[in-house]
Amino acid sequence: MTPSSPSSILLIGVAGGSGSGKTTFARMLQAHLGEDFCTTLAQDSYYRDLSEQFDRDGGKVNFDHPDAIEFSLLARHLKDLKEGRSIDVPRYDFASHKRLLEVTYFDPRPVVIVDGILINTQEEVRTALDFSFFIDAGEEVRFQRRMYRDVRERGRTPEGVKSQLLNHVKPMHDLFVEPSKKFANRIISGEKSFGPIIEEVVYGIREGAPLEQWSRP
Repeated sequence: MTPSSPSSILLIGVAGGSGSGKTTFARMLQAHLGEDFCTTLAQDSYYRDLSEQFDRDGGKVNFDHPDAIEFSLLARHLKDLKEGRSIDVPRYDFASHKRLLEVTYFDPRPVVIVDGILINTQEEVRTALDFSFFIDAGEEVRFQRRMYRDVRERGRTPEGVKSQLLNHVKPMHDLFVEPSKKFANRIISGEKSFGPIIEEVVYGIREGAPLEQWSRP
C-alpha cells in the first residue's frame, strides 16, 4: 500500500508502556519514511488541562488514567485525517500541565503514526487505526527510562517521579496498558534493536505489501 489520496491515508498506532520505546520506534519509522511522506501525532497532546490539580511533583494527579486524555477529540481528529482534512492539535505544557490556547496546525501525510500508551484502550481510537504495534519492555527498563526523561526533560524531582511511578504508572499499566496489548496487530520488544523491523515495515509500505504480512512475530 502506498497511500496517495485521502481515502488511502494509512494510520499506524504505536502503543506500549511509558518508557517502553514506542516514541523512539515512531521517530525511527518517520525518519526512514521521510517527513514529506510520514508524520506523527502524539496522544500526549490531548491531555486535559490538569494544572489546578498538579502539585508540582506529580503526587496527586493520575496522568496515566484514560480519563486524563480527551480521547473523543483524538478520535474525531483521526477521522478527519483519514478523510484528508487538516486538524488543529492541542498544545500541552508538561511543566505546568496546562493546555495552551495555541494549537498546532497538522496536515495529513500518506502515513500518520499515532503514538501513545493508551490508544489501544479506547475502541473509538483503535478502530480508526489501520494497524497497531505494541512495544513491550520489562518494568525495570521502563521505570528507568521514565525517571530519566521526567527529571531531565520535564523538571521533575526523582522523589516525585518515583512516587508517581509506584502510585499511578504501575497500577495504570497493569490495569489498562498491559491488557490492551491483545488489541495490537504486532508486539515488538522494546529492549532490542528496532532496525530490522523498521526496514521491514518501510519496505512493506513502499512496495504495497498487505498489512497482514506485518503481523508475523
